[in-house]
Parts: sequence; structure tokens; C-alpha cells
Amino acid sequence: MDKFESIRAFTQVVESGGFAAAARKMGLSRSAVNKLVIHLEDDLQTQLLHRTTRRVSATATGRAFYERCVNILADLEEAELALSRLQEEPRGHLRVNAPMTFGTLHLGPLLVDFMAHYPELQVELSLNDRFIDPVDEGFDVTVRITADPGSAGLIAHALAPCPMVICAAPSYLQRHGTPTHPTDLEHHACLHYGHRSQTNTWTLTPANQSPVVVAVHGPLCCNNGEVLQQAAIAGLGITLMPRFILEDALQRGQLQPILPDFCPPANHIYALYPVNRHLSVKVKALIEFLQQRLPLSSGSTQPISPTTCRQAKADSEIPDSQADTP
Repeated sequence: MDKFESIRAFTQVVESGGFAAAARKMGLSRSAVNKLVIHLEDDLQTQLLHRTTRRVSATATGRAFYERCVNILADLEEAELALSRLQEEPRGHLRVNAPMTFGTLHLGPLLVDFMAHYPELQVELSLNDRFIDPVDEGFDVTVRITADPGSAGLIAHALAPCPMVICAAPSYLQRHGTPTHPTDLEHHACLHYGHRSQTNTWTLTPANQSPVVVAVHGPLCCNNGEVLQQAAIAGLGITLMPRFILEDALQRGQLQPILPDFCPPANHIYALYPVNRHLSVKVKALIEFLQQRLPLSSGSTQPISPTTCRQAKADSEIPDSQADTP
């Protein structure tokens, strides 16, 4: 049997969590995939997978071997691409996921221009505000707005900074007063991005001082930024969100920044993709395009490992449980 085909089958089983799902993705029968993995285990004289009637998972040896296999297959893909027209012109199907508001305001229009540059590409854009597993759901590129994009099996590229703003409608401030310190927020209605079941806290940092973490509560929490903006404009409370959502309302005077001496930690916009997409020409093309075209581009063209990402100053915004902001 072809050892590379056996390695592909093994990595697909690990990534898919089972033989049936791996078989569907490879266009093979379940028994064929099973035989390929068994052949690989026999050849290596070691067990790579734990098999039960309910699930399949990698052994400790299998997990270490999987990490090496991903790199081997990536090198093979690079060699194959070098001999094909795909190295010259991105083409094929590209699945992209992004938060709803960012997708409609920024990413959607940019993708229209991107597709004009690469007419051989077919892009599938999925917009939602839930936290997804890009590998499990089969996305080539996932856009996240977060302080910490670290995630096992994913490579992260910084696309642009994402400044945060804390603000409220003038009508709300007239009725309830303007906070002068973050601890004042405990006595105000706060419109929070996330879910009521979570511990909702905001972190604000005065110049050259330690961050102040405040527990907030209010009449509305939501996982969509446009909804929170509408509520804030209506005077329902104070909100903390990315400036790209609030910019128009701030310019119109519908919302007013508060606590100017306290800095909301800045998030970044990241593109994440599975390790096995590292050499994909279409993924590279999209990331380079977004880095050039997104406003306030950070200018970074290097992949950022999860460990490195945690070192940036932008690394203290929304908790991990809320990693995808609007």
C-alpha cells in the first residue's frame, strides 16, 4: 500500500474524530480507511489509535506521530503545488468563516474585490457569532476578533488592530450621570457582549497602572454587536465594543465615549487556519490580500504561534469564552 495514502488516512481520522467521517472526506469506504490505518500501524509496529464502539482517539504515540505527519503532508503538498498551475493562480473552493457584524461591514465587500482578482476561486462565506471549531467544521480560513487567538492545530496571522471603545448615549448619561472611575460601572446598566450564564467583567487600564477589573450587569447581553449598538443608542446602558462597529454613531453624536483616562484593552483581527492549510496558495492569497486592504493594518505578514500571540499588549480584552467578538 502507498504509505503516503496510509498517512493521509490516519491524519484524516484524527482530524475527523472517526473512520466514517474520514472516509466521507476522502471519498473512500470506511473499511478502506480502516485498512490503510491498520497497514500503517503494522508497518510502524505500534498502536496509533484507541478504538471503541463510541469514538476514536489518538494514543500518546499517535498524537506525536500525527504532529509529524501534518508537516510531512504539508511538504508533499508544497512539492505538488510547485508542479501545478495552482502555484501560479489560486483556484478551487475556499470556505471562510467570520463574525456577523465584521463580515457584513468589512469582510464581505473585501471578498468581492478579492474574487475579482482571482476569478478561478469559488468562495463560501459563513457569518455567525458563535465560537466554531474551524477544523471540525471544515473551514479553510476563520476570522476572529480576540486578544488571544491561541488554539491547538491552528496557525494565526494578525490582520489589523481592533481598538475598543466604552461609550453610552448622551440621553443615558443625562439620566444616570457619567462614570468617572471603572468601579462606578457596578452601579450602571451595562450592555455586555456574551451570554448571561458567563461571569461578565470589563477590564480598563489607567495610564501606567494596574488594570481595573469590574463585574458588570445590565438589561441586555447579546452575541451580536449591531444589536448592542442599537440598544446603546436607545439609551439602555453603557457598552464596550470594537470601534469599527460604533464609529458612525460616535461621529453622529449618538454615542459618547466615557472614562477617557482608562484604556480598554485592544483586540486584534486574526485569520486562523488549520496547520495542513499552511501551504495552500488560496489561503495565502486571501491572508495577504486582507493584510493589505484592512484598515489600520498591523503590517504583520508572519504567522503567529498561539504562544507568541499571548505576548501582545492587545492580550487582555474579552475572555476566552467570548473569543469571537461582533
